Amino acid sequence: MLSNPAFFPAGAAAQGACGTQSSGQATWPSSRAGAVLTIDLGAVAFNYRHVAHRASRSICAAVVKADAYGLGAARVAPALEHAGARQFFVAHVDEGLALRQHVSARCGVTVLHGPRPDAVADCLAHGLRPVLNSLEQIGWVRDAARKRGQAVDVALQLDTGMSRFGLAEAELRRVAGDPALLEGLSVSLIMSHLACADNPADPANAMQAARLRDYAALLPPAPLSLAASSGVFLGPDYHFDLVRPGAALYGVAPNMTGPNPLRQVVRLQAHVLQTRALNKGDRVGYGLTWQAQGPCRVATISVGYADGFARQGAGTGCVWFRGVRLPILGRISMDSMTVDISHLPQGQLEADGMVDLLNETYGVDAVGAAEGTIGYEVLTSLGRRYHRIYADNPAP
Repeated sequence: MLSNPAFFPAGAAAQGACGTQSSGQATWPSSRAGAVLTIDLGAVAFNYRHVAHRASRSICAAVVKADAYGLGAARVAPALEHAGARQFFVAHVDEGLALRQHVSARCGVTVLHGPRPDAVADCLAHGLRPVLNSLEQIGWVRDAARKRGQAVDVALQLDTGMSRFGLAEAELRRVAGDPALLEGLSVSLIMSHLACADNPADPANAMQAARLRDYAALLPPAPLSLAASSGVFLGPDYHFDLVRPGAALYGVAPNMTGPNPLRQVVRLQAHVLQTRALNKGDRVGYGLTWQAQGPCRVATISVGYADGFARQGAGTGCVWFRGVRLPILGRISMDSMTVDISHLPQGQLEADGMVDLLNETYGVDAVGAAEGTIGYEVLTSLGRRYHRIYADNPAP
């Protein structure tokens, strides 16, 4: 909750005593920002080590695409490297170019989307390993390797059933039957991606693992990778040679079958802009969709859908103050939302006080459930108007 010392030390959000702002993420001064986002790098490191231990026979990479899921790769990636990560995955070439400034030269950086034609040269010049998902990408990088006069390190993705990225079976068999198609390419990883890993009982998981083994057998031997965050928790049959956790590093639950074994990474506190007393019949927000059934007190806080809290989340969403749940009332606006503070003692929460939107016990998965989405989307939607603090709290 707001004052839980096990999660973030008292005063961290107000004073920034536990960390500094990221050079890679915009941050507003604490004196002017409407909300404070605290990112616990110690929790990120704990989560990485936890996942790596579960897949101890495999290399544990770290996925830091989308600016480390919105939390700032400039600060998160070095913390992950310090925790033991030596392989990093991003989505786009420019993400890889930016990441190179924040991890040491010993770290490998792989680009999941592979390069577009005009980006191949930059990708290879900066030592980024492209994931080749199509015959077209194979051709672009093969041509570049020929011009460079040296073999190019690549990963090859196979579509094992998700129909999103990777070579379909017919394309794979074409590549397997014509070695010239991979001329000049050193395939150092063969990978695929699970579609249903967050549901351990889904038979598609075992089907995809079997397909990866069968498909890879058609190609020259190379390390295999299938499991991302949720896949790691399916067990050793899915770990292969390398696992690629992303959301798990940032506290998102790998599945809903039991307690989340990961530490929450973010805490979001918002300032109260105004409080007011309402009478029976008074309405709240755009469309006047909520009506008071009796006298009550409400507070307007300085976070809205432009800050990552979906407009449709008002009906079941809430914020917290000292362990008390404060329901969101009416529609969430672009820059604000209104919450019910009737159950708090008069005067306990006033203008410029702070409430929790995310904390140790009410994390991104809970907010996602309230909004009808998933923790991944909540995490990556957190806005840039917050004052950001990077803490480094050791595991309890």
